[in-house]
Amino acid sequence: MTQPLLNGIAPVSHLGVIRALGEDAAPFLHGQLTNDFALLDLQHARLAAFCTAKGRMLASFIGFKRSKDEILLLCDRSLLAPTLKRLSMFVLRAKCKLSDATADFTVLGLAGDAAVQALGAAAAPWTKTDDGAASLIALHPAAGQPRALRVAPVGAPLPEGPALSEADWLWSEVASGIATLSAPVVDAFVPQMLNYESVEGVNFKKGCYPGQEVVARSQFRGTLKRRAYIAHAQQPLAAGMEVFTPEDLEQATGTVVQAAPAPGGGWDAIVSMQISSAEQRLLAHAALGEGQRADAAQAVALQLKPLPYALREDI
Repeated sequence: MTQPLLNGIAPVSHLGVIRALGEDAAPFLHGQLTNDFALLDLQHARLAAFCTAKGRMLASFIGFKRSKDEILLLCDRSLLAPTLKRLSMFVLRAKCKLSDATADFTVLGLAGDAAVQALGAAAAPWTKTDDGAASLIALHPAAGQPRALRVAPVGAPLPEGPALSEADWLWSEVASGIATLSAPVVDAFVPQMLNYESVEGVNFKKGCYPGQEVVARSQFRGTLKRRAYIAHAQQPLAAGMEVFTPEDLEQATGTVVQAAPAPGGGWDAIVSMQISSAEQRLLAHAALGEGQRADAAQAVALQLKPLPYALREDI
């Protein structure tokens, strides 16, 4: 079925805002996240992950500078409180104050003509411009349509344009192929399992951060066995569901990372799974307990769709 045109302005209520304020905000985040915040300027944003010492993602962020000493990090609200608490443990003597600033900002999603009018047709992903007090961040496209985030202080004038439902915006996140980590799938993936190195979410030239050795080893020693894919199903999907092949209903080959109803019918999802399973029949099933076996009759058939970006095999 043909997808309706993705066009308009949508509320983005699932994203919360962490504020890092102080002259050490950039160097502090540089030492904690997978991307380069030391060289972050006022014209760009960063996709980044916050990882455990084993390289597993605890949160994903879109981060940008509002001013020289103020950085905002957008993350899923389900992870904001524990992430803020954990990050704060490492501030120590750094001149950086972290706080939950969600109530201070309005986050909107712009798609199609609304994104073009805000940023121009040629804006590359992760570029940032300012419109008065609002920050505009170009994202990767979805369904061939440009997209952007608009982050502005509460009370600032709102942009005019056609309304886009939040459900359609959530689907656009899935269709872009770039997952936002949420509570059901925390501590489950190294960044490359979500293709973050292919969409500028990992900088392999920067210094140390938690999990850096594991992330680098996965890249350069050829140990990566999982990738992110986009899948479609006729029945509902949800983050945390496990993915199986009909030949092995006891051992999952992957996990649903993020899912949303598709405007054209059915559900789309970002699935992280074994590369070796990409050519096989796939089934999504509620997560199993120890010793349980997936019931094929209760599973949801998955069909993989092309990614909208190329994977970078060599950095």
